[in-house]
Amino acid sequence: MEFEILGMNLGCVVRSLGEWKFPEGDCLLPLISKLLGYCIVAASTTVKVPQIYKILKNNSVRGLSVAAFELEVVGFTIALSYCLHKGLPFSAYGELLFLLIQAIVLVAIIYYYSPPVGTKTWMKALLYCGVAPTILAGNIDPFLFEALYASQHAIFFSARVPQIWTNFKNKSTGELSFLTCLMNFAGSMARVFTGLQERAPTSVVLGSVLGILTNGTILSQILIYQKPPVEKQKKSQ
Repeated sequence: MEFEILGMNLGCVVRSLGEWKFPEGDCLLPLISKLLGYCIVAASTTVKVPQIYKILKNNSVRGLSVAAFELEVVGFTIALSYCLHKGLPFSAYGELLFLLIQAIVLVAIIYYYSPPVGTKTWMKALLYCGVAPTILAGNIDPFLFEALYASQHAIFFSARVPQIWTNFKNKSTGELSFLTCLMNFAGSMARVFTGLQERAPTSVVLGSVLGILTNGTILSQILIYQKPPVEKQKKSQ
């Protein structure tokens, strides 16, 4: 019996339950993967909202690495275009679309609250606007496209390193949002599972593993550096 909704085959589950049996792993795991994938996509629509809100609330980008957020936009653009080009199901990559939109908004806000934007910054923005549509459309040589996607892992890693180093150097995470970092970390963990279930390319799964390591590092820094000093704790007691 075929019973499919949004790419999720519910037939085997309905059949098993109808026979008063618990669905087997081969039936249940793909369904869980699809459901989890759509949950990730839904959650991604607000992942960076806490970070945006925190900046607007405090009128400050203190402790934020501009380069980190710029590289994130480039990485999301490449990853989204690759998934579109490979024809992966929307549940396997849909969050990239919403994350890219929010990342662009976030960079614009960071520019606004940073010192006067110079010619170099405008040149980077214009270059991105000129190249991004071509990449998203997949109108480049297939071999170059594969090489570009392979490089996006290095791009995401490079996007996290400046922020990790800034946190370590300042012994503070500034205006970084704990909720946004937590959602990024949880999303990366979930994407490893869905990527394996959807039989996504190995490079896609490796990207999620790298996301766990880098996002986990930033999350741990927030937990460490945002703890109140011992002396203040004693005074409050």
